[in-house]
Amino acid sequence: MKTYTEQFIGGIWREGSGDSVLENRNPYTDELLYTYRSASRADIDDAYSAAIAAQREWARVLPAAKATLFERLRETIVAFAPVIDECLIMECGSPKSKREMEKAGSVGLARMCVRFPYQMEGKIQPSDTPGQENYIYRTPKGVVCVIAPWNVPFVLALRSVIPAIACGNAVVLKSSSDTPASSFVIAEMFEQAGFPKGVLNVVAGAGREIGDYIVTHPSASSISFTGSTEVGRRIGRLAGESIKDVSLELGGNNPFIVLGDADVGMAVAAGIPGAFFNQGQICMATNRIIVVRERYDAFCTAFAGAVSDLKSGDPADDAVFVGPLINKKQVDDVLALVEATENAGARVLVRGELRGNLMTPWLFADVTNDMPAAANETFGPVCSILRAEDEDDAVRIANETEYGLSSSVITNDRWRGLQVARRIESGMTHVNDSSIGTEPHVMFGGEKASGLGR
Repeated sequence: MKTYTEQFIGGIWREGSGDSVLENRNPYTDELLYTYRSASRADIDDAYSAAIAAQREWARVLPAAKATLFERLRETIVAFAPVIDECLIMECGSPKSKREMEKAGSVGLARMCVRFPYQMEGKIQPSDTPGQENYIYRTPKGVVCVIAPWNVPFVLALRSVIPAIACGNAVVLKSSSDTPASSFVIAEMFEQAGFPKGVLNVVAGAGREIGDYIVTHPSASSISFTGSTEVGRRIGRLAGESIKDVSLELGGNNPFIVLGDADVGMAVAAGIPGAFFNQGQICMATNRIIVVRERYDAFCTAFAGAVSDLKSGDPADDAVFVGPLINKKQVDDVLALVEATENAGARVLVRGELRGNLMTPWLFADVTNDMPAAANETFGPVCSILRAEDEDDAVRIANETEYGLSSSVITNDRWRGLQVARRIESGMTHVNDSSIGTEPHVMFGGEKASGLGR
């Protein structure tokens, strides 16, 4: 994998000037990929200065010229597929299914945003004053700060970066310290596609050095953060104190309801990727499968068999579906939830094994909402099955959480599924499908502690 030891500021690659030297490690082998010096506050100042200067000119670029650059970006993403694959394997531990999702989603975003420069429309409203009219214009925000997550570092960064720039803004992108190369691949792609210098600036660094500063910086007009609810609450407070727009895409404890009329095979087919895609390290991952009494035993048996058949191991092996967790801290956190849940009386249907950062799937049955694996976002290859007496009980159990990002309902009656979906307190609900799924032209976001904004 290419090493990225420099920051990308104002179109120039340069070494960071922070105090910390950070490591980028392979989560599967624990191999040290490279070290890099953190960005400093001075680097953040320079990134924002470059963005402000570039944005003034970029906002005046004609729509056709912007659209041409985004078409080039789409072509560049396709050409960079081997680079993206290698990066996601080496620093993120991404199996093939997850890599393909990130690449396809990124191409889709670039294709969709070719149209955005033509959609910056306004409107005219009447006035009660004779001879006057009210003209309303939609204009760029200015400089948008995008803070990327480590779990899906490529497409979830681009999900904010591409629309922001397409609408005439400039961006300062901060990568996760666990997956910095993914953000710098994005910088390379924008550079190769020919975007003006300073429209996109990418920095990587220790949160203790630049985390708060990049959010509160006076040049940032809007903050887009994807990550944990704990960190999102802090960013929300900081942004509120600075009177900045903020978009927060946070954690989830996502329910997957199997109704009494559901086809068990369909439920298993949708539940497997929902629970174990990217090792469960997805904000939309299925945490709790809530099965109505009539289907409970049959589903437990069938789902346990399917989970046992999942291949775990080296993410470079295309047959592998479950790869490593991102680091030892994540392993320890997930293991603590697993042990506490078993001690609380849950029945183990599939017992996971641990080899380094590789954790094979865990599956629990007879779980209740107060058990740790059901009460918390696990963010690992752990899934809990809960029994519900009927449809109303299933909805009650689903909503008994502070989170509300994604959910699923499995039923043979789609109309019934839609009615149940509308009773679930989440930003999105999938009927007869996995809880993991989004399209670039559809608004995305959560309710309650799962986020703010769309």
